[in-house]
Amino acid sequence: MGCGRVGSTLARSLEKRGHTVAVIDHNIEAFRRLGPDFEGQTVKGVGFDQEVLAEAGIDRAEAFAAVSNGDNSNILAARVVRETFDVHNVVARIYDPGRAEVYERLGIPTVATVRWTADQVLRRLLPAGSEPQWRDPSGSVRLMEVHVDRSWVGRTIEQIEDATGARIPFLFRLGSGQVPRRSTAFQDGDLIYAAVTDARLAEVEAILADRPKEL
Repeated sequence: MGCGRVGSTLARSLEKRGHTVAVIDHNIEAFRRLGPDFEGQTVKGVGFDQEVLAEAGIDRAEAFAAVSNGDNSNILAARVVRETFDVHNVVARIYDPGRAEVYERLGIPTVATVRWTADQVLRRLLPAGSEPQWRDPSGSVRLMEVHVDRSWVGRTIEQIEDATGARIPFLFRLGSGQVPRRSTAFQDGDLIYAAVTDARLAEVEAILADRPKEL
């Protein structure tokens, strides 16, 4: 539900991955954002109207994303889809972080747009320290976005791994993710993601925040 910039991008991305997509929006002009190559279904209406949802094929849906520009509409649509049509793979975009936390507790997964954007900006404004991206169920291993001092520029992933004892499964460079080779050189502006145990997190942070020792 919602064919703005987020919704249209999401719909095209899902279709490119081989999924069948239906898009709902109350403004028929919004469907132009999908482009001429979009092969999915477009339905004019509001996404919490049960007849509109039925026309869009909600009875066959495996997932539903409510990404209109209205918090109330997104939450209402998500609840209707989940509670009336028994679709459990549902997510709603919420601008108000306070509301997002409430609905998360009610069991509706949300993406708090303002909070997510602020977090992403902070990670680039305040690079010191690491940011957790994933933690295993036991809580003993993390995947972290780790700050790396610029003096490491030119060192290879192999050298970084040898110096820290951590593993670098991927990095973010020039707007896209990469799975690096051990021979890949760290470049200025790269965001490094390290798999590390909780017990060694502080040590790995300290090593990468300082100038590299001669290897």
